[in-house]
Amino acid sequence: MDRQKARQKAVELVEQMTVEEMASQMRYDAPAIPRLQISAYNWWNEGLHGVARGGTATVFPQAIGLAAMFDEETIRSVADVVSTEGRAKYNEFQKEGDTDIYKGLTYWTPNVNIFRDPRWGRGHETYGEDPYLTSRLGVAFVKGLQGEGEHLKTAACAKHFAVHSGPEAVRHEFNATTTKRDLWETYLPAFEACVQEGGVESVMGAYNCYEGEPCCASTLLIEEILRGKWGFEGHFVSDCWAIRDFHQSHMVTDNAEESAALAVSKGCDLNCGNTYLYVLKAYEKGMITEAEIKQAVIRLFTTRYLLGMGETTEYDEIPYETVECEEHRRLAVEAAEKSMVLLKNDGILPLNPNSVKKIAVIGPNADSRIALIGNYHGTSSHYTTILEGIQNEAAEGTTVLYAQGCHLFEDRVEHLGLPGDRLSEARIAARHSDVVILCVGLDETLEGEEGDTGNSYSSGDKEGLELPASQRRLMEEVLAQDKPVIVCNMTGSAIDLSLAQEKAKAVIQAWYPGAEGGTAFARLIFGKSAPGGKLPVTFYKDLSALPAFEDYSMEGRTYRYIREEPLYPFGFGLTYGKTELSDGAVDGKKAYVTARNTGDRRACEVIEVYVNPVDSPDRAEHWSLCGFQRVDLEPGEEKRVELDLGAHTYECVNAEGEYVENASVYEFSIGTSQPDARSRQLGAAEPVTVVCRSGE
Repeated sequence: MDRQKARQKAVELVEQMTVEEMASQMRYDAPAIPRLQISAYNWWNEGLHGVARGGTATVFPQAIGLAAMFDEETIRSVADVVSTEGRAKYNEFQKEGDTDIYKGLTYWTPNVNIFRDPRWGRGHETYGEDPYLTSRLGVAFVKGLQGEGEHLKTAACAKHFAVHSGPEAVRHEFNATTTKRDLWETYLPAFEACVQEGGVESVMGAYNCYEGEPCCASTLLIEEILRGKWGFEGHFVSDCWAIRDFHQSHMVTDNAEESAALAVSKGCDLNCGNTYLYVLKAYEKGMITEAEIKQAVIRLFTTRYLLGMGETTEYDEIPYETVECEEHRRLAVEAAEKSMVLLKNDGILPLNPNSVKKIAVIGPNADSRIALIGNYHGTSSHYTTILEGIQNEAAEGTTVLYAQGCHLFEDRVEHLGLPGDRLSEARIAARHSDVVILCVGLDETLEGEEGDTGNSYSSGDKEGLELPASQRRLMEEVLAQDKPVIVCNMTGSAIDLSLAQEKAKAVIQAWYPGAEGGTAFARLIFGKSAPGGKLPVTFYKDLSALPAFEDYSMEGRTYRYIREEPLYPFGFGLTYGKTELSDGAVDGKKAYVTARNTGDRRACEVIEVYVNPVDSPDRAEHWSLCGFQRVDLEPGEEKRVELDLGAHTYECVNAEGEYVENASVYEFSIGTSQPDARSRQLGAAEPVTVVCRSGE
């Protein structure tokens, strides 16, 4: 059904409603209107990396792990599975008459905010720090969710619009300010792409203000940019209870009626929260018009008709048995394998089964299910922890020892024990092994959304880059045992891994790899698959050179503006083979390079293209990503790789926030990392440089 037809049906339906009935439909928990054969509908559903909070579903790697794949095709396949399982569950819930929360077809995902600061607790919900990467993956995820049928398979939602990335503790009263250049160069591109390329059906506003206006009632963001400049025709939803913040925290209105009226008048159609219970009162007091209410409800029912409300759709026969089926679980393993980033390898990986007969698996995340799943997750019927994966995949006759080593963040495991009560067991297991797998990191109880976590006064943000003291002590003790150690870090954000980089034999960033994460990790270390993930965020050495968390300027932030050498750069990640690149070329919006694996093992690589508009007055301080493509190479194999370049490759954003072509010389780097000295020092392949002059 095209939008014009769906909108016409919505108009005809809404014209039959009273003002009271219309107002009732602007809540996320919209009630039934029996006289018009309208069933109750709950708009709130989540599907960040699998159908979430609604029972059994395939749990994929957390969004930041999906970003590390640098793989548009696979992330679209993941989103397609999410929508398939979502439809399957919805079909059965409808037969049960179950219209509860988390059981509809409107998914409030993806989160395409920019992960600008490693302290932000919700950063692992995003696709990282780069606007181009986030744009490409966001569009792919939206298309995977919404499908290509006559009806929307599910409705995606780009959130949180806009300029939103912490701090969590003050998000309800915070006012973000930026330059026009930072707004258009960094914070808006992913939203623009999701709207104009992805056709995303909805957009969610952020909690904070931007330049003095609440994001859920912003003349600039909603009226001028989203609906004006970009021509967005879908519906706009508030973040949950964000409209209440207008009068309780932002203090831009005096009461709930004024807040509801302001939001509706600026184009916020749907309220996650309860402030729109006051829409009718605001109408009765003359604060908003019937036409404004009607416009919002027409947009909402346009979406419902696009999803197939009251009709037979091509998705009605998707069977419940697709939920967490074998095919979907295989894709979860594949995604986890592609997401893991090999940061260091002195040659110990993959492990040799002939020389490794005893493996010690140590650490608080080694046998933790919660460390697999991140936040906004579903419930799997089958989890494989890192320990279980190693036990399952190890060669016959291999002994696997286990020691928890320490509590995730407290100084002891047993309440009556002494501090460090699991350290001696860790030392014993290490001494009795041929190799140690040390599993450290965080989980959703330590980094996440305000109110969902237990650290930093429940804000969810990190105070710094260090692991909890209990884990730092464990790492020091294990690394002192004179045994080869492979560090597996399970976090959704950058962590100080300098000690591991210095003393461990190998370091793997595993993120929160999903319910099958242990299987993927074990397959990787035993050489049954090859690592190929790349960092979608910079791993800083420390926070000393970063601006204050509350400062939304990009100066000194992310790989494009960093001034200090990072521990691990954005875009970095090793594989098992040895990739050599040659014969680079750029022709308009295409780049080409020849990639050859000269190693003796399979190489899983991401070819990355970075651009530097050499003589533009508006260039970033460093190169910017403008293209990427995954490529697998068997030993000795050679491929000619063709890469699409981004729409803004030859443009820069000036001080007025305008895209301009004002360079005459463009340098392109085509490699397996950024063209920086640190990446090459860590083992990245030498990139190929191509120079283009405008007009050539």
